[in-house]
Amino acid sequence: MAVPLPDCAAARGTRCSAVRGGAGTEVAPLFFMRGAVTMLAGDEFISSPPKKTVRFGGTLTDILLKYERGETTDFELLKHQLSDPDIKDAQIINWLHEFRTSVTYLTKDFEQLVSVLLKLPWLRRSREVVEEYLGFLGNLVSAQTVHLRPCLSMIVSQFVPSRITIREDDVDISDSDDDEESLSENFDTCHRALQTVARYVPSTLQFLMPILVEKFPFINKSERTLECYVHNLLRVTVYLPTLRLQILELIVEKLLKLDVSTPQQDIEDAEEAANNSEEKSTEEGLFDMEEDDERKKNEVVSPSNERMAHPLAERLDILMTILFAYIKDVCHVDGKLDINKTKDLYRDLVSVFDKLILPTHASCHVQYFIFYICSLKLGLAEAFLDHLWKKLQDPNNPSVIRQTAGSYIGSFLARAKFIPVVTVKACLDLLVNWMHKYIDNQDTGANAYCDVALHGPFYSVCQAAFYTLIFRHKQLLDGNLRKGLSYLQSLNFERIVMCQLNPLKICIPSVVNLFAAITRKYQLVFCYTIIERNNRQFIPVVRSGTGGDLVQMCTNPLDSFFPFDPYMLKRSKKSIEPFYQFWEELSAEDLENLKKPIKRGTSEDEDDDFLKGETPQNEGVVEITPNSYESNTRSPLSSAGSPLDCHVQYPH
Repeated sequence: MAVPLPDCAAARGTRCSAVRGGAGTEVAPLFFMRGAVTMLAGDEFISSPPKKTVRFGGTLTDILLKYERGETTDFELLKHQLSDPDIKDAQIINWLHEFRTSVTYLTKDFEQLVSVLLKLPWLRRSREVVEEYLGFLGNLVSAQTVHLRPCLSMIVSQFVPSRITIREDDVDISDSDDDEESLSENFDTCHRALQTVARYVPSTLQFLMPILVEKFPFINKSERTLECYVHNLLRVTVYLPTLRLQILELIVEKLLKLDVSTPQQDIEDAEEAANNSEEKSTEEGLFDMEEDDERKKNEVVSPSNERMAHPLAERLDILMTILFAYIKDVCHVDGKLDINKTKDLYRDLVSVFDKLILPTHASCHVQYFIFYICSLKLGLAEAFLDHLWKKLQDPNNPSVIRQTAGSYIGSFLARAKFIPVVTVKACLDLLVNWMHKYIDNQDTGANAYCDVALHGPFYSVCQAAFYTLIFRHKQLLDGNLRKGLSYLQSLNFERIVMCQLNPLKICIPSVVNLFAAITRKYQLVFCYTIIERNNRQFIPVVRSGTGGDLVQMCTNPLDSFFPFDPYMLKRSKKSIEPFYQFWEELSAEDLENLKKPIKRGTSEDEDDDFLKGETPQNEGVVEITPNSYESNTRSPLSSAGSPLDCHVQYPH
C-alpha cells in the first residue's frame, strides 16, 4: 500500500484532494499514515510482455556485446531511441523488459546508457510502464551497485514538482500541469521506488543521506518546492527510521536559515505595509462595486489573512506547519498518544535542539518544535527542563551555552501553559538554591563584583527566576495567599538582590522593573534603592575603535533573549496558541507600582509582549518615565532582537 500524500495544501490555505487508491477507493489524506508504507515483494511487478527483438536486428545483449567490440552504430541508435521525447509506452515497456534480462552486462562502462535510462519520463506514464520501470530499478541496483548513487539521485530529484508556479512582481513566469492528485501519485511512486532500492541494496542508507542534503532546494525557491521536498523527506523517515535523526537535523538546519533571515521586526514591518496597502486599496475601490466583488471572491479562494506578507516568513510558516503535523502524527496512533513513539521522537528532537538550536542566537520560531512536543505529555516537559538544568549546571559547557540554557528555562516556565504550578515551584527551588550556593562561593572572594564575563550563568539564572516570577506570581499566590507568600519569602530574593554580584544591574531593565514592582507589592524585597544606585554608577564598556582610539560603547551585557517570545507565523501558530501563556495586562494598582523613574545607561530594552514602550534618548541616558513605562507593561505588536550598540557619555 502506498503512503498517502498528506493535506499539504492546508499549509497554504488551499484544499488538497484525497489520494485515490486502487479500484477508485479513497484513502483518507492523513499526514503520515503509520503502517501504510510496506516493502514491495518481488512478484508484485507486472508480468513481462512477450519478448520482442529490437528494431535494429538482434537482441539488446547483441548490441551491448557489439559495443564492447567497438561497433557503436546500433548502440548510438539505441540511445537515440530511448532519448526520443515522443517514445511510446509500448516501446518503453519492450526496452525495459530487454534491459531487465541484460542487467549483468550494464557495468560501469555503460554509465552513459544507464544515465539515458534514468532520464526516461516514466513517472507520468501508464501503470504498466511504472511497474516495469520499478522492476528494472530493482534488477539494476541488485546486479550493478555501481549505479546505486545515480538511481537514488534520480528518485530524490522527483521529490519536487517538475514545474511550479512562480510569481515575480505579480506576474506568472511559470506554471505547473500537475494537479494535486497526479502529484500525489507521483510522490507515492517515488517512495515505492526508494523502498525497492533500499530492499535490494542494504548500503542505500549510506549513499542516500548525502543525496538528500545535496538535493535540498535553496531557501529562495518557491513555497511549493520547499513544501513538497520537506514533506517527502519526512515521509522517508517512516520507512527508513534509521535516517530520521539525520533528516530532522537537515530540515531544522534549513529552517533556521529561514528563521534568522527573517527578524521579527522585518515580519512586523511587512505585515504593517501589507495592511496599509490593503486598507488603501479598499478605500480607493469603495465605489467600484464590481472590483470589490471580485476582490471578495479572490479572498474566498486564497484568504490573504492566512498568508505572511514577508516571503521568507511565508515559506517558514508553511514548513513549520508541516513539521508540527509530522510530530503530531508520529506521536499518535488511532488518535491516541503512543508513549513509546513519542519518547523516541522526543529524544531525536532534543538531540537536534542541542546540536542546532542552543548554539543559534536570534532564532524566533524554529525552537517551538520542542515546545510543541513537550505540550503532548507533562513528563516530556519535565524531562526537557531537567535537560536544560544539567546544561546550565555543567561548568564544562561554554558560558554562552549555559546562559542560553538559563534563558530557555525561564522562558519555558513562563510561557508553557501545560506546566503546572507544582513544577514551576520545583524549578524555582532549584534555580534559587543554586543562586544562593553561588553567592556563598563568590560573595566574599576576589571575584565578588559585578562582571557578566565572570558570572554570566549566574545572571542568566537570576533573570530566569525573575522572569518566571513575573509571569507566574498570581498562580503561586492563588488559593492560599498566606501560604503562597510564605513560599515566596522562603526563596529569600532579598539576599540575591543585595549581594555583591548585583544582578539588578545586569538583567535587562524591563524585567528588573516588573520584578521590582511585584516584589514591592508583596513586600518581598525593595529593589528601587539598588536600582537608583545602579543608575548613578555608569560603567562604560570600552573597546578599541578605528586608529586605536577608545570608543565608549553601551550594550546589553547579558545579551539575553527570551526564546519563547510570541509566535508570529499565522498558520503554524494554531498549533502553539492553545498551550501558550500570553502576557496579561496589569491592573491599575500594578501600574501605580511601576511609576518609578529608572535611568539606565543602556540601549533599547529587549522587547517582549510585555516589554514594549518608547525609550527616548537623553544625551545617551535612557529614562523610563511613569507614562512611558506604563506603556511598557502592555502587549506590543513586536518583539525585537538584541539591542544595538550605542554611545554613552560619562556623567559629570
